[in-house]
Amino acid sequence: MTTTPRYTADEMMTVTAARFLTTEMACFVGIGLPSTAANLARRTHAPNLWMIYESGTLGAKPDTLPLSIGDGILAETADTVVSVPEIFNYWLQPGRIDIGFLGAAQIDRYANINTTVIGDYSDPKVRLPGAGGAPEIAASCREVIVIVRQNSRTFVESVDFVTSVGHGKGAGQREQLGLTGLGPTRVITDLGVLEPEPRTRELTLASVHPGVAVDDVRATTGWELQVAPDLAVTAEPDEAELSVLRSLTGS
Repeated sequence: MTTTPRYTADEMMTVTAARFLTTEMACFVGIGLPSTAANLARRTHAPNLWMIYESGTLGAKPDTLPLSIGDGILAETADTVVSVPEIFNYWLQPGRIDIGFLGAAQIDRYANINTTVIGDYSDPKVRLPGAGGAPEIAASCREVIVIVRQNSRTFVESVDFVTSVGHGKGAGQREQLGLTGLGPTRVITDLGVLEPEPRTRELTLASVHPGVAVDDVRATTGWELQVAPDLAVTAEPDEAELSVLRSLTGS
C-alpha cells in the first residue's frame, strides 16, 4: 500500500532553507522561494528576522507573500523605506547584511550563478531576466544561500554566463577578486543540501532529504558530485512548519 507523503519536495526545500535563518539576522530577500522561506522563518522560529527587499524596504513584515519587490505590502509593513542606492551603498556593500538569498537558472560546481542567458551571449537560446542586485548580494553579503530545484539543466559543469560569482574557479578566488563576503555557504534543493568543501570550495553533497538516494542527486548534477563523509539526512518538516507554510502559499 502506497502512502501519500505529508509534504511536497518544494515544501521540504522551503522549510530546510527557513531553518538556516535565525532571529535578529538581517536577510536580503528575493521574490519566490527565498521570500517564502524567509517569511516562514519569521512566522515560526525567527520572529525578529529583519527582512530587506531590493526596493528599499527595511524590516518588512508582510501578512501575505509579496508578488514582487514593488508590492505595496512591503512598504506598508516596513520599519522604514529608503532609496535603492542606499540599500546597496549603505547596507549591502559595506557588509551590514548577514545573509542573502539567491536563485539560479544555472549553477556550477563552484556555485557560480547564471541568470542572464542560456547559450552564447551574442546569440542565446534563451534570454533570462538578468542580474538585478544578485551580483552585489553574492559579493557583499556575509554569506549567501542559494535555493533552487535540482535538475541537469540547472546544475551544469560550467555556466553559460557568470552573472554572480560564487567561488570562481575554487579556493582563494573570491579573495583575489576582492569580494568581501563568504559567498554561497549552502545550496538548498528539492533533493538535499550542498555545501562548499573547505579546501577546494567545490559543492559537495552534505545532506539528502528523506527518501532521496545519493544516486538521485548525482543523476541530476552535471559534474562528478562529491559526497561528504558524514552525509546527513535532513530532518522532516513538522506539522507547525507545514501549517504556517501552507497558510502563506494558500495550498
